Amino acid sequence: MGILSATAVVPDIRVESRPANPQKGPDSTDRQRVEPKLGNDWQALDADSRAFLADALSADEDPAPDGLIKLLQAAVSADASDLHLSSGVAPHIRVRGELRPLAGTAAISAGEMESILRAHLSPRQQETLSSRGDLDTAISFGGDGPDQLRFRASVFHQSGSLAAAIRLVPSDIPELDDLGLPQVVNRFAELTSGLVLVTGPTGCGKSTTLASMIEQINVSTAAHIVTIEDPIEYRYQCKRSVVQQREVGTDTDSYLSALRAALRQDPDVILIGELRDLDTIRVALTAAETGHVVFATLHSSNATSAITRVIDVFPGDQQNQIRSQLALSIEGSLSQRLLPSNSGRQVPATEVMVASSAVRNLIRSDKIHQLPSVLETGGAEGMHTFDQSLAALVRRRQVDPSVARASAANVANFDRLIQQ
Repeated sequence: MGILSATAVVPDIRVESRPANPQKGPDSTDRQRVEPKLGNDWQALDADSRAFLADALSADEDPAPDGLIKLLQAAVSADASDLHLSSGVAPHIRVRGELRPLAGTAAISAGEMESILRAHLSPRQQETLSSRGDLDTAISFGGDGPDQLRFRASVFHQSGSLAAAIRLVPSDIPELDDLGLPQVVNRFAELTSGLVLVTGPTGCGKSTTLASMIEQINVSTAAHIVTIEDPIEYRYQCKRSVVQQREVGTDTDSYLSALRAALRQDPDVILIGELRDLDTIRVALTAAETGHVVFATLHSSNATSAITRVIDVFPGDQQNQIRSQLALSIEGSLSQRLLPSNSGRQVPATEVMVASSAVRNLIRSDKIHQLPSVLETGGAEGMHTFDQSLAALVRRRQVDPSVARASAANVANFDRLIQQ
């Protein structure tokens, strides 16, 4: 999806950190700047104190431009979805899926990279980054109003220096109907219990899809919604629902501890930013079984692999029990990818699994390899495979056949589908 339309050309972006002011004694300029604010107290200060106050006021009057913010502004103006920073090379941006250098920029040194990235991290975050080697965080600027820009950042060490991948989070949460997703996804937002998985590779729009479903619940239902995210991306305004957002590393230590706590907070809906480990998945299944709606993301390529991944996290002697739990609690799975369209934007190709009795039986009986056949023939219930979605995009002339064919799971099957 495009992020923002270009509104300005940002030439010759230079990243620089503000150097410390050299030590100096008081002069007439210092006196003119400071004495009006202190009056006779100026005379009582020693030379070092006068110089210190003069430097502090000078910094307030002439703030140095923030190197990272300048780069983010340039990326937004270029209609980029992502900004990639690595020492020794120029910044790169991703525009409609294509990675390219950010115009007007030069290579950033390792020292400059440390300066511009650490300036946006709290002491606790810097400690985490140093000890763990990577950190997920959020960056925002532009105030708290409609002009605020928010970004999701992954900061990490590589080859002995810092690097970052930063994604713009649109300020407005799009409506589900505007995302180009199948109508069955709206039904997931109407559930009163059960587990819904949204899966796909990094950068495919999972967070936006989940945010749109949560917002649909927020505007239509009186519910208590608890989100657990790392970091918080979209900000919700309470409408018919009460929405409480917890950020891992700031409001809670981990997904697991926040999820366990959420079960004692009278939730109707729980959003889990990512199912990362065995214990979090186990508690999520329990929550879905006990009358809560649980939305979660997972990194997997399709609906079948999402189910397999959830089960394979557990030791072999526990997998039969987990299959039974999952068969009971799963309500649906949406897998998505973003493809370049003929209009120059990006459109989603999707695979949808709805928990019909046939799907539940296959999961329970460990016949997950048969799920693709059920998806392909389950159109009446809203199901379809990626290849069916790709063929539909081609027939609607939204995507070039060569682009869709390159993404097909089964090329021969895809060729057959576009001929129908």
